[in-house]
Amino acid sequence: MGPYLPFKPLMTALISALATGGAHAAENFPLKPVRMVVPFPVSGATDILARVVSQKLSEQWRHQVIVDNRPGAGGTLGSRILASGVPDGYTLLLGTTSTHAIGPYLYSQRPYDPLTDFSGITQVATSPMVMMVASQVPAQSLQEFIALAKARPGKLNFGSSGIGTQFHLSGELLKLIAGINIVHVPYKGTALVYPEMFAGQIQMLFDLPIVALPFIKQGRVRPLGVGSAKRAAVLPDVPTMAEAGIPGFDADLWFGLFAPAKMAKERLARIHGETVRALNAADVKERLATLGADPVGNTPEAFSVFLRAENAKWEKVVKASGARAD
Repeated sequence: MGPYLPFKPLMTALISALATGGAHAAENFPLKPVRMVVPFPVSGATDILARVVSQKLSEQWRHQVIVDNRPGAGGTLGSRILASGVPDGYTLLLGTTSTHAIGPYLYSQRPYDPLTDFSGITQVATSPMVMMVASQVPAQSLQEFIALAKARPGKLNFGSSGIGTQFHLSGELLKLIAGINIVHVPYKGTALVYPEMFAGQIQMLFDLPIVALPFIKQGRVRPLGVGSAKRAAVLPDVPTMAEAGIPGFDADLWFGLFAPAKMAKERLARIHGETVRALNAADVKERLATLGADPVGNTPEAFSVFLRAENAKWEKVVKASGARAD
């Protein structure tokens, strides 16, 4: 046994050095700026949330997290950048229900697989959808709007941030449940819909409190219902869609952080941990609360289970609505 005694301490030291080196490498990420792709325009809900999170991550990492807006095709255009990207952690995506549970099912040939072409890091936040009408629309309640739409089939319209977004499919879900015929008008982001609503060209829109609150407070749009199981804290006087007479309407919008598929577990864990740390920061929680969003920060494993359930749910809605993007 004597000849082998020096070998054991040598191996122990080598293993320790390798472990220390690996931990040191993980701690040193990032070594340069990180890009966070937002597949929607500036000033939209996803963009606003991305800037809150990216600012906190920049502070924690001491390297800038740059928001890169790539709007188009209901969010699938920007998402494709990640689907074919390098999984090194330096390019991330703030995706949504629209990009990772709805959009791909609108195409005869999917632009990407939302479940296999990405590394899901965490569900960042969730926010209720608010259904609102232009101030010129003579409807003070959801039931009055439905009655108006039935009296004028095909004459009213609703805007969205693009074909296949949750803003679009929420309108389609309302059409299916309420039995009304209103025309969908897609834009590249909900921020672009508001000027048309102010001018009376668009009658209805589903959006998030993050974007809608200023216009609601100004009286330029009128909220008629929120698409969540409970009322929104920032809109306590607005009934849920179920309370307003549309039971079964469930359309919260969630936001999730993604990287390209096959990211190394150590790098994934590093980014996940820092993102959860950012979401737990008091100033971030306070900011999200004022925007009507609730932070989540679940594990990659829990996020994966959630994603599968959301895809199964919205794929059915897409098929039932007959909505197509090609």
